[in-house]
Amino acid sequence: MSARWTPSSWQNSVAAQQPKWPDQNDLEQALKQISSYPPLVFAGEARSLLASLGQVASGNAFLLQAGDCAESFEEFTAVNIREKLRVILQMALVLTYSMGVPVVKVGRIAGQFAKPRSSDTEKIGGVELPSFRGHMVNDPAPHSESRVPDPQRLVQAYHQSASTLNLLRAFTKGGFADLNRVHAWNQEFVTTSAEGQRYEQVAGEVERALAFMRACGVDTENHSALHEVDFYTSHEALLLGYEESLTRQDSLTGNWYDCSAHMLWIGERTRQLDGAHIEFLRGVGNPVGCKIGPDTTTDFVLSLCEALNPSRIPGRLTLITRMGADKIESGLRPLLRAVRDAGHPVVWACDPMHANTFSATNGRKTRHFDDIIREITGFVLAHRAENTWPGGIHIELTGENVTECLGGAETVSQEDLDTRYETVCDPRLNARQSLDLAFRVAELIRAAK
Repeated sequence: MSARWTPSSWQNSVAAQQPKWPDQNDLEQALKQISSYPPLVFAGEARSLLASLGQVASGNAFLLQAGDCAESFEEFTAVNIREKLRVILQMALVLTYSMGVPVVKVGRIAGQFAKPRSSDTEKIGGVELPSFRGHMVNDPAPHSESRVPDPQRLVQAYHQSASTLNLLRAFTKGGFADLNRVHAWNQEFVTTSAEGQRYEQVAGEVERALAFMRACGVDTENHSALHEVDFYTSHEALLLGYEESLTRQDSLTGNWYDCSAHMLWIGERTRQLDGAHIEFLRGVGNPVGCKIGPDTTTDFVLSLCEALNPSRIPGRLTLITRMGADKIESGLRPLLRAVRDAGHPVVWACDPMHANTFSATNGRKTRHFDDIIREITGFVLAHRAENTWPGGIHIELTGENVTECLGGAETVSQEDLDTRYETVCDPRLNARQSLDLAFRVAELIRAAK
């Protein structure tokens, strides 16, 4: 790994999972166009998230990172954005109220358009096609011409991200996130469920607490923390040309920031220590994350910590475990010990989705809610055994009433999968399942305390 870093130094390393763009000149023109655009987020916002994640690393806050598996150009509407935000706010309220610590809210949104693939090709209807790599690369339609990578999709991803961020800022700072509206966050199809009714009880208790504060003379009307929320964006930093084109030097500090999102992460398939993704992210000032699977060794994790956070800044590095329900507890404990004993102030978050994916009888990719809960349970138990803080969860969800993951209190069966299976890539929890998950997580961590 080179000692001197520049936004383009990653180009001297091997970059895994990059599309095979048919025309390099077209790609360079698209990236040049994006580099001339304003940043999507600002360095000061990334520093604010870093400070909040520092509180998570010290055990004084909890990270909720959630959103789509892969965002879609075709389903881009204000309603979809609002509903995703709504369910994240509901989950955050449940976690905050039940656990008694602040919840740092980070969306997989406004940039989560690209997906790594296990193979360059896939078979659809007996025809072998280039793999669909997300809407910012190609189109999912099962035709060879649709699967050709198109650099103009990078430009479209920028514009959709900008519009999404504009709407998120309006919602989170313009009244939608006001705690006086907690009842309005419940959706009609959730309200009638057991989870929705339980949420209504929490919302009622919050309203009574606000009324008590007002009765005691607290000016709740002018307390911004009760009316606005800080909401941050994140995505996997997969397409490094796009990330470089949005990297800017901060005028206040002189440091470089990837202004495509507040937080970026490296996936399981791109975390090579000598690879381009680690080389790129080691030089930006954003908080960064890295997925770690069941075969991860203690030596690798310690090397990863040194590569991405040599200054040991609390909250700079989030390690996101994705080990599977059967492997998480035994696989995680040695890593927790090694990182703790080496003095690295990392955030530990659990991705209970990716290692629990399987094919249903109808061929649909799915996950079972029970397996998701079992992995989070193992995650919490491992931390309790090692006296470390289970700092957060990283999940794929939607605010829509989809039927993509099995189980939950309102049981989704294999027969239900075809009813509303709408994801462009991996199966997501629906709003009811997400709210159920928040209550379960709060109970697990409260018990661990």
